Amino acid sequence: MKTIVAYKSKSGYTKTYAEWLAQELGCDIKENAELSDIIGYDTIIYGGGMYAGGFNGVKLITKNLDKLSGKKIVLFAVGSNPGREHEMQPFWEKVLTAEQQKQIGHFYLRGGFDFSKLTAGDKILMKMLKVRLQKLKERTEDEQGMLDAYDTPVDFRDKDNIKPLIDFVLQ
Repeated sequence: MKTIVAYKSKSGYTKTYAEWLAQELGCDIKENAELSDIIGYDTIIYGGGMYAGGFNGVKLITKNLDKLSGKKIVLFAVGSNPGREHEMQPFWEKVLTAEQQKQIGHFYLRGGFDFSKLTAGDKILMKMLKVRLQKLKERTEDEQGMLDAYDTPVDFRDKDNIKPLIDFVLQ
């Protein structure tokens, strides 16, 4: 089976996971891939960051599913949140239809947050979130952790996080 890991990464967290996956699977890797880069593969693993509830670049896959028919498709989203199942399900429902969720492997890999690595546009959005978080009279542990991360970057990358994805690809 010819496999590729394609990805988009803004701040490096997704890139790290993509590199680990390609290394473990001994397969090709391509940043900012286009359809022509992935169409010739039997297994396509696509990764991107979670941003404001979206999934960076995933439309490469979702808009081309008809052209990718018969291929094994696996998605991995990378973000700073803990990735609890009840919190991730609405995200996956936004990204994939119920039928697509059955057909496409989808995984969440916890990355990190470093405000200094954001683009100008992303910094504006994240400053708005910071203001909203600061205004809360009571914060959850996750909300306080996010607020703290503006001043002290956090990095939750762990190579063990890719094991379930690797197992899925190899089955």
